[in-house]
Amino acid sequence: MSAGAAARFDAEPAVGRESLRGLLADLHAHRVATMRPEELAVNINQRQWLVDTADRSHFVKVGDLVAPFSLPEVQGRTVTLDALLSQGPAVLIFFRFAGCPACNIALPYYQRQLYPSLHKAGVSLVAISPQIPQRLLDIKQRHNLPFAVASDIGNELARRFGILYSFDEPSRRAALAKGIAIDEITGTGTWELPMPAALVIDRARVVRFADVAPDWLVRTEAGAIIEAVRSLNVNA
Repeated sequence: MSAGAAARFDAEPAVGRESLRGLLADLHAHRVATMRPEELAVNINQRQWLVDTADRSHFVKVGDLVAPFSLPEVQGRTVTLDALLSQGPAVLIFFRFAGCPACNIALPYYQRQLYPSLHKAGVSLVAISPQIPQRLLDIKQRHNLPFAVASDIGNELARRFGILYSFDEPSRRAALAKGIAIDEITGTGTWELPMPAALVIDRARVVRFADVAPDWLVRTEAGAIIEAVRSLNVNA
C-alpha cells in the first residue's frame, strides 16, 4: 500500500454501529421463533459440534506464507494471488455457498461496512466459496456485490488453509429430508464446506490477520479487518 493510500485509509471514518454478529444473532432469534424444535436442535448441535471438534492447530495462522493460487471468478475472469497483491494487501473472505442464509447476511454487510474503506485504499477484497461458478454467480448478482466472488474448485484453497468441515450425520439426514443435498447444490460432489474465515495477506504473501469461525453464525466484524489492514505500512 502506498503512503498516500495508507493516509486515505486512515482518514476513513470508523465503521458504523452495525454489527455482523448482531445481524446473525437476529437470524438465530428468528429461527428460534419459527423453526420446529427438532430442526433447530440439529442446527444448534452441529454448530456446537464444530466448535468442540475443530482442529485449530491446522487453521491458517498469522505468519503463514501463502503459495500462489488461481481461482475462477463468477463473471468469467480469473483471480490470482499475484494480481490481488499487485497494489497492496489483500483480504480474503471464505463463505459457504450462495444459498446460505448467513452468507446472504454477511456478504452484503461486508459490502456496506468493509468494501468502501478497502476500495479507497487500493486493497483487494475477494469472497471465496467452493460452489461452482455457474451457481455461485447468484449471490453476486442478487446483492450487486462490487468485489470479486470466486470459486475454490475442489476446496483446494480451503483445504490448504485447514478450514474445511463436513456435515455431521444428523445434519446430513435433516438436509436430505428437506430435499437439500449440499453436494448437488454446490456442484462439488461432496458435503465439505469452508468454515467462515477472514484473512489479510500482505504483499510478501504473508498472512497478517486470520480469523476462522467453526460456528458459521460467528463471523469476523469489518472493524477487525480494517484495523488489521491499517497496521500494515507496506510501500508500493
